[in-house]
Order: sequence, then structure tokens, then C-alpha cells
Amino acid sequence: LIQKTVRLLAFLLIVLEWTRLGLPSPLRPICDLRVLNHFIKEAQDAEAAMRSCRDRCSLSDSVTVPQTRVDFDVWEKKNAQDQAQEVQSGLWLLQQALSALQSSATNTALHSHIDNSVRNLHSINAVLRSLNIQEYTPPESAAELEETWTVSSAADLLQVYVNFLRGKVRLLLLDAQACQQDVS
Repeated sequence: LIQKTVRLLAFLLIVLEWTRLGLPSPLRPICDLRVLNHFIKEAQDAEAAMRSCRDRCSLSDSVTVPQTRVDFDVWEKKNAQDQAQEVQSGLWLLQQALSALQSSATNTALHSHIDNSVRNLHSINAVLRSLNIQEYTPPESAAELEETWTVSSAADLLQVYVNFLRGKVRLLLLDAQACQQDVS
């Protein structure tokens, strides 16, 4: 109940800030990593739930997911737009994969974890929009994306989700221009 309240509060703050009447200013950036940490914790809970159900939580087909490993030398050489593109394409892949899991899962307790993960992905995309990161246009198919691989189990999918949030999403938020403090 507390997790749902925190998530709802974070989402309402995003929406209220975004829809503030009479103010033409854009959404204020959300730079507090505690929001991301909350999403990571919920993703870890979902991963643990998927691991506990084993065969009852399988994917009907393999799904394409983003690579989660980060070569820091390569990452730091990319410009902010390329980093954002990589994160957004990964989030899109995860959303597609979680939707596939949603349609194949039969356990109602697991459905709540999956639904929660999908909602959190939408919230993460809202956070990226608050940082003035350009809107992502998905490709025709996942095959057009680089640095992907496939997983065939729900537990593996959720492990990729957790690692992607802990890695590339966190790096993007840490380096976001809108979050940099001016120290004068």
C-alpha cells in the first residue's frame, strides 16, 4: 500500500507540474534519483516474484531486450542525444517485452507486478520528458535496433529490466544537462 501511494504521489507530482494552469513553462526536471531507486526496488520485487514461480511464469515466445552492459569508455564518448536514444530504445524494447509477458501470464499475483512495471516505464518516460529529452520514435521492428539480445523467461526479462534501470537509465539521469547544478 505504501509503495502504491509513493508511486501515485510521484506520478501526480509529475502530472500536476506538467499541467500547471496559466504557466507556459515546461515541466520542471525531476533529478532526484530516489524516484529511480523506487522504480528499481519495485522491479527487483517483480524479479523475485518471477523467480519464485518458475514454470508458471514463462513467456510464450522469446522477446528482444536491450543489452544492459555498459562500456564506460564508449558511453562517455557518446553525446547526450545518442545516450538518450539508446536509453529510450531500451525502454521501448522493455515495454514491448513486458506487454508480451502481460498477455501470457496467468498468475494474478504476478499480473500486479507486471502491470506495476509497465506503469513505472511510463513514469520513467515522463521523467525523461521533464528533462527535455527529445521524444523517441520507435522503429518498425525491434530487429532494426542494435545492441539487443533475446530472453525466453519472465525472470530473465525482469533481470534485464532491473539491470537496465540500474545502469543506463541511472547514467543518463546522472548526466542530464537539466540536472546539472550551476556552482558559481
